[in-house]
Amino acid sequence: MLQETLKLLTGNSFFEILLIAVVLDTILGVLRAIKEHKFNSCVGIDGAIRKAAMLLSVGLLMLTDIIMHINVLFMVPDKYIQLLGIQKMGVCEFFCLLFVLYEAVSILKNMTLCGLPVPERVREYIQKFLDDMTDELPKEEE
Repeated sequence: MLQETLKLLTGNSFFEILLIAVVLDTILGVLRAIKEHKFNSCVGIDGAIRKAAMLLSVGLLMLTDIIMHINVLFMVPDKYIQLLGIQKMGVCEFFCLLFVLYEAVSILKNMTLCGLPVPERVREYIQKFLDDMTDELPKEEE
């Protein structure tokens, strides 16, 4: 069963996109720490644990999909189903999408804090989202 799970994960485009997002966020986080001269092992370990837990969760959710054959496409609007070009979405893929969105916000935050050009509207959205959810992005000086 474990071999089947690993085989399905390696061929799963949702999982591959999640891996790319995790790696990109990790690289940008390290670059941000270098830029700010704030290497903090506690923050790094917390991030690594969060990312490892994400990937472990996806693996266990794939195992759940293998056992239960769950399809959650009924929760996704038709236009997105057509955009993704899929006929089935298990719990694993659904959570991969959620985790990718979470990582995307973190990637954009790290891009902003590294000084990379981020469109103003996107930056404002990130600022508002992070103000509401965390205290990670510093407020702009007025």
